[in-house]
Amino acid sequence: MHSQHKTLPTDHGFLFEYLLVATPGEDVYKQVMEEKYSFYDTYRERVSIKTKPHITIANFLAKEAMEETIIRWMNRSIATQPRFSVLLNNFGGFPPHTIYIRVQNAQPFKKLADALQSVNHFITSNNCPPMHLVTKPHLTVARRLSPEIFAKAMLDYSPKTFEASFELNELVLLRRQHQFDNCKQITSFHLAPAENLLFN
Repeated sequence: MHSQHKTLPTDHGFLFEYLLVATPGEDVYKQVMEEKYSFYDTYRERVSIKTKPHITIANFLAKEAMEETIIRWMNRSIATQPRFSVLLNNFGGFPPHTIYIRVQNAQPFKKLADALQSVNHFITSNNCPPMHLVTKPHLTVARRLSPEIFAKAMLDYSPKTFEASFELNELVLLRRQHQFDNCKQITSFHLAPAENLLFN
């Protein structure tokens, strides 16, 4: 089975990595970047300033030939979900490698993940791995840290405070060839304005 897969033409057989993300509004984006630069100044970890502020809703692997259908289905799923405020509050960590800003209201993100199940079904029915859907939304400050730097940073960041909020009106779909590649924006999807929901 695997040997057959390797003989496929590259444009059909090669799997791209896709990320569906929420990006903070301009003011909050600047605040988060300040935190990332502050982290870099303290720990000299370049990864903190190489990644742009975002909250990942889903990431998955798929063939480029599937992209058009994925976009169509995603648009249909996301367009029915209401816009909402994202509340950011203080810091947390995923041992042993990631420091992040907490998202206080996880429920709307989980609803977005639920809405993407039909897209997930399409992906898995085309012999691609299942989507990783958000279970704990967060905004990464720095990741891929050594256990030593992580332990030191957690001590520093546990008492620190961070408070901000922004309106989430759209999600952005990014694509890259592998995890060390730069992401390219493919398209964006608008969430439903609150007033439109009254008529659904």
